[in-house]
This record gives sequence, structure tokens and C-alpha cells, in this order.
Amino acid sequence: MKLQRSVLIAAIAAVVASAPMYSHAATPTEGSSYSDAASAEPFLGRWDLTLKAADQEYPSWLEIQQQDGQLKARMVGRWGNARPLPKVEISNGTLTFVSPKEEEDSKSDMVFEGKLVGKTLSGTVNGPDGKTWQWVGERAPALERSGTPKWGKPMQLFNGKDLTGWKMSKPGPPEWTVQDGSLISPGHGPELISDSKFQDFKLHIEFNCGKDANSGVYLRGRYEMQIETESEAEPPSHHTGGVYGYLAPSPELPRSADVWQTFDITLIGRRVTIVQNGKTIIDNQEIPGITGGAINSHEALPAPIYLQGSEKGHVAFRSIVITPAK
Repeated sequence: MKLQRSVLIAAIAAVVASAPMYSHAATPTEGSSYSDAASAEPFLGRWDLTLKAADQEYPSWLEIQQQDGQLKARMVGRWGNARPLPKVEISNGTLTFVSPKEEEDSKSDMVFEGKLVGKTLSGTVNGPDGKTWQWVGERAPALERSGTPKWGKPMQLFNGKDLTGWKMSKPGPPEWTVQDGSLISPGHGPELISDSKFQDFKLHIEFNCGKDANSGVYLRGRYEMQIETESEAEPPSHHTGGVYGYLAPSPELPRSADVWQTFDITLIGRRVTIVQNGKTIIDNQEIPGITGGAINSHEALPAPIYLQGSEKGHVAFRSIVITPAK
């Protein structure tokens, strides 16, 4: 009898241990608040998050949707692109969502808990440093525009000689350099950030991506337009001309290393048009949210252009001209 009982207990323990820790969506019979549309409604939509560690702040982004009585969420963390979360729930006015440790370079899953006070989400999360972090969330602005913008005068952002008008996100080495009239990304170095800030604009930029290299142009310092010759196996939105994690270029032009190419980008509110080498590859599409590594998550505010230098390889840039809206 004891042996049978021990075997039964061991079998039950094995089943429990093998079950997934988080389900993608709970059902009403599980006692969650997923099916309570009224309690979920205030939390639905897009949120610009700021994670507050002891030494710095990290921009982040969250989108919560309700489908067939179940909550679903995707998140942009401290880096990378928007990804679905394994758990999101609302119970007794408390929002809980989980970002897996594999995505966070952490020893344990990051469990976010927060409440809605007025129009602001705020709460705590167990940081990967073992400390409790605070976080806040503001509703992401719609950034809708009426009418056609009037354009100002074109501005040269790069003088072809030195880094005047730009600053590096941290001291090198390695550092950005100017060679033969071109800006050269350092590879695994700092980002290069313009001194000037912009809201809506047209941007012309020429680039030359080396073999097995990766960089990007962060529009308003928040939305990365990808440049690469080494991400062919990744999703289409990670390819050259895509808005990283959100919008794929269509058509996607052949990837070409060590060749000068052009981008002409128009950003009005959340809507972007990208023309590569004279061919429209993204036509007036909405950018849902920020890219990991953004300057900040305050999407309503003007922000700089920044060129990514933290990825591998070398990418050259020249003829960087911006035409801001009046």
C-alpha cells in the first residue's frame, strides 16, 4: 500500500513538474479575469513603459488585446522587437504580465505587477540584477495628423568632415570615425546620436553595408529602420528596409554588400513611407511602437536621429539630409 501510494504521489509530482509554468491564455473556468471585459477594458491598448533600475532607465512598450474573452499581450523589452508574452492577467484591479528569462538575460522570469491610477500604470518587477525595479506606463499616443504637412528647409546633418552635430552614446573605443567623407560605424560600439531633435520629417540617407554587417537608422530615436547583410534567416521585418519587428519591406530588394544605396524616408505621426534606391518598399504604414534600444519611450516628443553602432561589422553613411515639417 505504501509503495503504491508512493508511486502515485511520484506520478502526480511528475505530471505537475512537466506542465508549463504559464499558459498563453486562461479560460473562465480557471478563475482568471480574462473573460471579464469590463475589468480588462481600462488596460487594453498600447502603453509606453519606462523601467527604472537603480543605475538607469530603460524604455519599453506593451500592447494588451482581448480576443474571445482572453487577454493577449506583446512587449518590447530593453532590446529587440515586439514579442508575445506567455502570461498576462488582470485580477482585482492588478495587472500581471511575465517576460521570460530567456528574453531578458536574467536568472528568473521578470514578473511585472501594476495598477492603473488615473491614466498611469505603475508597479514593480524583479530586475535581472536581483533588485526590485519600479516601472510606469503612459498610454501610447495615436500621433494622428490632419492634412498634408508643409515642409521646411532641408538640413545637412553630416558635414562630411567630422562628428560636428553628433555625439556618441558612450565613450569608446571603438568609436565612430569619418573616412573619405563617410561616417563609419565601429562595430560593437556606441550609437551615434544627432544633436538636433525632430518630429515629422523627410530623411535622405546613403549607406554602404559591409559583408556580414548590421546597423540601423532610428527614426525619432525610437523606430529602427534596419540595415544589414547578415539577417537573411531572420523574419522579413529584420531585413534591410524593414521597421524592425513590425513592418517588412515589400518588395524586398536584393541584399548587396559593399554597394552604396539610398533611403528616402517620410515619417508623419506613426505613418512611414520608405523608398530604397528609388523603389517604394513600405507605403504609408503605421508603426505600432518603439524598437528595443530606443532613446526613450515618450513617443509624443521630438527626438534625434540615431545611427546604430552596437551591432557587428561596419556600415558607412553619407549625404544625410533631413527636411523637417514646419
